[in-house]
Amino acid sequence: MAAGFVVLVIDGARAIANALLRFTSLGDLLAAIAHDRYQLLGPAVERNLHPLLWDPVLLCVLQAPASLVALALGFVLLWLGRAPEPRIGIVTRR
Repeated sequence: MAAGFVVLVIDGARAIANALLRFTSLGDLLAAIAHDRYQLLGPAVERNLHPLLWDPVLLCVLQAPASLVALALGFVLLWLGRAPEPRIGIVTRR
């Protein structure tokens, strides 16, 4: 969630500075982080998994705003890692 918030703040600062609202896409973020390996991602997915997985599916995912993807992933991980509810207590139904 922190990464999503950081990307959202950076996008907000960039929007104020440029007077233009533009969100950083997940593909742009991955290209900035892993420049050489990102260029090899498309051919690797098409060769090793399936060509249709790359073109309609992963290209749409990579166009999503990075802040929303990181926030959604953070919420899902928090939900999966929450403590289980105690099963011990007073039974009110009879």
